[in-house]
Amino acid sequence: MCQHKPACPSADSADREAAHPVAVHPEQGWSLLCNGVLLFEDTGELLPDGRIIAPHRPLAATQVMKAA
Repeated sequence: MCQHKPACPSADSADREAAHPVAVHPEQGWSLLCNGVLLFEDTGELLPDGRIIAPHRPLAATQVMKAA
């Protein structure tokens, strides 16, 4: 699907979120990347083969526990 040079990461790559967006709809909370991944504003993803990647937002600084 990607026609960029160099090609964007595939939907199976760990860095799939680095692909170029081809459709961006912030009012609806999603973007379509050129590798076919639907990326949601909560960091969840829907892969082209139907697999779901759960949201993976980093913890806020107030939620991080410090070692004593």
